[in-house]
Amino acid sequence: MLLHRVVALITGWVLCSQAFATSTHYPLTLKNCGSTLTFQHAPTRTVTIGQAGTEMLYALGLGDKVTGTSLWFNEVLGQYKTQNDRIERLADNEPSFEAVIGKRPELVAVELEWMVGPQGAVGTREQFHELNIPTYLLPSDCEAKDNLVGADGTRLQPFRIDSIYKSVSQLAEIFDVPERGHQLNAELKAGLARSVASVQKKDLRHTSALVWFSSADMGLDPYVAGHKGIADFMLKSLGVRNVVQSDEEWPTVGWETIAKANPTFLVIARMDRRRFSADDYQKKLAFLRSDPVTRNMDAVKNDRIIILDALALQASVRMFDGVEQLANAINGYDLSK
Repeated sequence: MLLHRVVALITGWVLCSQAFATSTHYPLTLKNCGSTLTFQHAPTRTVTIGQAGTEMLYALGLGDKVTGTSLWFNEVLGQYKTQNDRIERLADNEPSFEAVIGKRPELVAVELEWMVGPQGAVGTREQFHELNIPTYLLPSDCEAKDNLVGADGTRLQPFRIDSIYKSVSQLAEIFDVPERGHQLNAELKAGLARSVASVQKKDLRHTSALVWFSSADMGLDPYVAGHKGIADFMLKSLGVRNVVQSDEEWPTVGWETIAKANPTFLVIARMDRRRFSADDYQKKLAFLRSDPVTRNMDAVKNDRIIILDALALQASVRMFDGVEQLANAINGYDLSK
């Protein structure tokens, strides 16, 4: 009954929001991760640096405004493949500054500050802004986070799901499609509510998990989810404890330490990129089942290993699918073993 009430309330909110949604008034000025952005009109040419922003724009029906993409972890969602195939991929990982400005963008949408920021691999925001090219950084990677500490930044406060809804709303406002933003956010919230409700009857009070993203080398300590990041939010939403206590987004932790914590579940990222050998989830599985330390962990012996797309472990619209897949997998396990 609670879930039905939540869905009904959200549905009603969507209808009301759509009824009262207005067009964007230009010039539009908004604050974004320490920068003030002003738009005289809706951008007609956009370059994305990060798959999360790319698929967010696609979900908002703005694929025709995207002229170049970069930084991909997984293949694009099937429903967007046709339009994505028509858009130039500037790079699988980070593009050059010249490649981005060569597309003459009126907006650069950035997923991660280490791509465009004070020490950006592509460039600084100032470099783009000096050319009158606004850069929109997804708030999930800048709010309450220090990206100069740790390989992937350090969370000063736990990740807030509202930062994703904020990205959707602000991008929709920038492109003058606010009603699409309202609708998409309502759908995302309803999906999250369904996933959380689906595990309510499962006793997860004593369950824990480790999320393994990748490793620079199979012989080195793995990059795992810290306890204030996005993957941690996914676990906590379902009532599962993260065994890692670091504030870093993706710290490295030794397998001996992980084995002592003996998590109930292991969540491993599946990637189509191949920057590191451990990007291949099959190699992760082979390592877990053969290494003398990891093969004796309860999660490995009982095959409680959940495979999720890497993008589902990031602040993206695909994260909501990831929570649903996590919930479905957890519901399928016999936790009495």
